[in-house]
Amino acid sequence: MSFEDFARSHGLIIGSLETNKWVSTATEDHPNKRNGRYKYLGDVGWVQNWATMERPEMWRGMTTTPMIDMKKRIYQANQERLAAQRKAADRAAWIMGQTQMKTHKYLEKKGFPEEIAPVWEREGKSLLVLPMRIGRDLAGVQLISDEREKQFLNGQKTKGAVLTIDAKGLPIFCEGFATALTVRRLMKIINIRYTVHCCFSAGNMKEVANGINGGIVIADNDLSMTGEKAARDTGKPYWMAPTAGQDLNDYWLTVGDFRASQSIKPLMIRAFSAGTLPRTAESVRGKSQTSETALGA
Repeated sequence: MSFEDFARSHGLIIGSLETNKWVSTATEDHPNKRNGRYKYLGDVGWVQNWATMERPEMWRGMTTTPMIDMKKRIYQANQERLAAQRKAADRAAWIMGQTQMKTHKYLEKKGFPEEIAPVWEREGKSLLVLPMRIGRDLAGVQLISDEREKQFLNGQKTKGAVLTIDAKGLPIFCEGFATALTVRRLMKIINIRYTVHCCFSAGNMKEVANGINGGIVIADNDLSMTGEKAARDTGKPYWMAPTAGQDLNDYWLTVGDFRASQSIKPLMIRAFSAGTLPRTAESVRGKSQTSETALGA
């Protein structure tokens, strides 16, 4: 199998093949975004689809390169990858230091005009900055523009990286930040404590959810069925928007608080029956604002 065919089998769309560096590219499930990446060295290469893969997959071509030389090349590529992750983490920390806690047009469009979050004013652009942590360590950030364009930092580690909105309750796993804010709103309405893990992709959602006992999943209804497949693979109860192409935030914006909260209630009952739902809840009052521990540097 050629490298292009290997990349295509993982959903990557490659135009002109570039060599000796990590290259961002579109994917079949997200053709309008650079949601994939690859590195091609001629006789060996790696591909990753952020939406479906927790880590890069390696390709080896038909080659006469001695095995010892091949191992050296793979080792060198792995060292470069680790160095890129460290550089991205440092860059993320610097970016977080440039932010101010304020409102953002993206959040306004998603139904949260008063939400306070880190915003980086850069070269005439206002970028929402979402910190991605592995444990307590900052691994990278997701940047979102006013026009809803999303991107990660080059080389950052995304496997296992989350943004957690914590109220010491039921673990809830989802992909996007707007969905996480919607979950928080609906859980307050039905008066149940929550710990929302925003995982940034379906593949990473599965990775994170599989590492935490109990909880539920809020899946995106992708046309590619990527979100539903990831939710099923966790083995946890899950909710998915009834309309293809929607996530929970889209659904909530369409039907409002009551219908959206009632829609997810049966999932709460299943979680309660499984013993994963807190039996008491604290009412949360006041202006909508994500905790600084979740979004601060």
